[in-house]
Amino acid sequence: MKGDYQELVDEISALLGAPATLENRDFGLIAFGAHDSEDDSAMDPVRTRSILTRKSTPAVRAWFEGFGITRATGPVRIPAAPDAGVFRDRICLPVRHRGVVLGYVWLLDAEPGPSHARLTAAMEVAARIGELLADEERAGADLSRELRAALTAERGWQYDMAVAALRTALGPDADGLHALVCLAPWPGEDSPSSRTVPGAAALCTVPWTPPAGPARGAGATATAGPGAGVGGASRALAVLVRLRSADNPAPATTAAGRLRGTAGPAAVAGIAPARRGLAELDVSWREAASAARAATAQPHLGPLAEWATLGPYRMLTALPAAEPDPAVRALLAPAHAELARTAEAFLDHAGQAGRTATALGIHRQTLYYRLSRVEQLTGLDLDAGEDRLLLHMALKAATL
Repeated sequence: MKGDYQELVDEISALLGAPATLENRDFGLIAFGAHDSEDDSAMDPVRTRSILTRKSTPAVRAWFEGFGITRATGPVRIPAAPDAGVFRDRICLPVRHRGVVLGYVWLLDAEPGPSHARLTAAMEVAARIGELLADEERAGADLSRELRAALTAERGWQYDMAVAALRTALGPDADGLHALVCLAPWPGEDSPSSRTVPGAAALCTVPWTPPAGPARGAGATATAGPGAGVGGASRALAVLVRLRSADNPAPATTAAGRLRGTAGPAAVAGIAPARRGLAELDVSWREAASAARAATAQPHLGPLAEWATLGPYRMLTALPAAEPDPAVRALLAPAHAELARTAEAFLDHAGQAGRTATALGIHRQTLYYRLSRVEQLTGLDLDAGEDRLLLHMALKAATL
């Protein structure tokens, strides 16, 4: 599909005798014509930034939209604005399909400029681009539905049918290498277009339900999918990202980082290990959602957490939601938050009193007093390995 866009952009460049640039309606770069001029002024900062970063700044976007390009049905001439970094006049060819603007073709304008006949011919090419963009949007919406169906279905014939439908929609890409990303919480119910997320094969929103009741420690966290518990439901964004090699997750981390900027500072991203094909898509989703849960509970793991690096949280996030172990229930009460924090720090530091006291900024005697109170509340012996293991797991699980 990208090759088709490039061919059409090159066709417009040839018609108008100037390098053209194609952007989607969100000003994300899709394709651009070759620049072979020796005139440095032909590459002003706006065009250079668009090509290098594949997007325009909000200020530049507002400037161009102020000339009515979102409503225009024909070429729009836009004057230079040096204060905004627009050093050259522009011609904008709106790309529309059935009256809806889907993108823009940009050219640098110069006297005497292209003739009316050539601009008319270029608009006909822009209409063909609009048809491609519309087809791609429809395909992307279908992929969202199929990906959502696969991620929310229980193992069985429904899951098999959903995966088969997604495999058909993806075509040859279905057998390639992918990583699944979970971004939570995601604002709203709509997912972005896959075109705005480099490397994304499909995106969709899915239920994301925080556990009921207050969580101890770093803050409330969330789990995804049906049966995740009761509480205030929100949404997560699932992204299926194409990879070139299993040992290079960069496309997944790049996509996650870009989407976090859209979702807001509270969002975290979990990334599942790379897998070939779609047979274990449900496993990948559990891993990605688990990594997001762990990053929410333990900020040092995030904001982008890979499941492979979670350590003990790989096991803890796999545990079913349950009431705290009876031995630690009293310790987890809000009135004993400081004792719980002390016990967790002590166990995190392998029972070394000196390091624990330093980390907490307290005297050793204060530490010993608090630990004795922990033993009284829990009935556990902190000199016994299994008791310490139970306490450590219970405290970590409480944040999840």
